[in-house]
Amino acid sequence: MTNRPASAGAKTHRIIMPDLGLPDVRAKVSLWLVPAGRRVQQGDRVVEILAGDVTVDLGAPADGLLDAPQILEDQPVRTGDVLGSVREPVENT
Repeated sequence: MTNRPASAGAKTHRIIMPDLGLPDVRAKVSLWLVPAGRRVQQGDRVVEILAGDVTVDLGAPADGLLDAPQILEDQPVRTGDVLGSVREPVENT
């Protein structure tokens, strides 16, 4: 998970496809479990990955709002691909 400052001062946390240890199996985004714009908490399941007969749910890397997916359902993914991101809300001071 890598943080980068957004132009408005909010931090964006990327949802990155992990290495599932299945080198000869093609993986794809099966289902986004949370719609874009919805508030999530760190660890909430947000996306389901299907790799052969294996299903893996990936969690939110931080508290915030889920941005629009960068990889849509049924699209193939590889280790290291950015699937989407969670944007921390900007605090008013």
